[in-house]
This record gives sequence, structure tokens and C-alpha cells, in this order.
Amino acid sequence: MGDANTASWLAFGIKHQLDSLKNNYSLSYAAIGRKSSPDNNNLFSKQAIFVLNHEIYHALTPHQQYSYALSYRLQPEYESSEPYNKEATEQEFRLYGRYSYTFDLSERLKFKNTIRQEFRKFFDTNFKKVEENFQLRTRLKSQFTYNLSSKNNQKIALSIEELFSVSRFHEPEPSWNHFGYREMRIAAYYMFSIPNSPFTVDIGYMDDLIRNSRSIRHGGVHYLAADVVWNIPFNHQHF
Repeated sequence: MGDANTASWLAFGIKHQLDSLKNNYSLSYAAIGRKSSPDNNNLFSKQAIFVLNHEIYHALTPHQQYSYALSYRLQPEYESSEPYNKEATEQEFRLYGRYSYTFDLSERLKFKNTIRQEFRKFFDTNFKKVEENFQLRTRLKSQFTYNLSSKNNQKIALSIEELFSVSRFHEPEPSWNHFGYREMRIAAYYMFSIPNSPFTVDIGYMDDLIRNSRSIRHGGVHYLAADVVWNIPFNHQHF
């Protein structure tokens, strides 16, 4: 969601099992993000992003998984000086695929490594050109997940993700920037199932360390996040 002091994220998703073996499923979600102004720490101060996302997951083996997705994002942009008014709104269409391999370190502990490749295309609200034409971005993520308890399927997850990208620009003249490191995201999540319901909840914290940003001098952008997912089991009668 860009440079800020603090930010918040809230998402609601629908996870649909596509086969009886639970090897394939879809995950669709809508989310909103808000963030602070540069002069305060109110993580709900300004609208930061609206997201619609649809992803399909397939298991190759018990330890290997791949997925592909289509995403739409609507993101306001604000002036860099007081009173930090909104000056534009940018649209983004994103295509991406990812591959993951999971190691079982013990009965409770898993170690998952993921590579994700994205294509990001940008427009203004009238589908006209903006300064950045498109971007190719690579994301590398490692995550430890520990099963706390079988009661309510409680887990904790610790992750670190590095982002690298190269962009094609319209302005000031058509050009590419160099491919390089842009961000690091460090996160911790607590995950559980709501008893006697089809819903699971993830509650977490993330620190987004954006290279060459103002926030990097203050330890990055500090996020609080919550995801609620409605789990729909496989039903062969739907096919």
C-alpha cells in the first residue's frame, strides 16, 4: 500500500474445495486497506487500497503446490506535503503464478518456500496512461508454520518475503529501470477456526521495509491485518 507509518488490512475470502481429496481449491477474496498520513500513526486515517482477487491452487504432490491468479486493485495516491490531499487514483490489473515446496520438519512444524512471479499493468481511473506502464515482479517467501493445537486448528506462522522488480515507464520518456531489490516483508500470524462454523480467521502483524522510502528510517510500515475465510467443502453435485 506504499509508504506510510502504519497501515491496516481487512479481507473476506471464500475458499472452495474443488475435489474430494482436497488437492485443488479456489480462493476468492475482497479486501480494503487503510493507512496513516506521514504526520501521524492512525492506521485507519486514509483509504489506501481496494482489492479483488481470485486464485486457483493445485497440489502436485503432498509437498508441492502451484497456483495462478487474477487480481484487480484500486489505489488512491496522495500529495507528499501537507495537507496530504488525494491527487489521483490508480488502477492495477495483476496476473501471477506461484510455486511452493513444503518441508515437514516435525509433526507440528512445517517450512514452506514460495516463488511468485507477477505481471502488473497500471492505468488511471479513465484507463489512460500513467507514469509507470507495467512491472514484472518476483517475490521469494519463506515461512515457518507451527501447529499449536488441534482444538480449533490453531497455528502460528512466521515469514519473510523479499520483492524484486523491473518496470517499464511512459514518462518522462519510454524507458526501463533496473531490475533490483525493492522491499522486504516480515510477518507473524495467528490462525484458528471458529468453533462450529465454516470460518477460519488469520490475525497478524507485518513490517514492510521499502527500499529508499521515508518509512525505512522509522523501521518500515507497520501493518495490523485480519482475514476471514468461509470454507466451502467439495460437493460433487455441483459438477
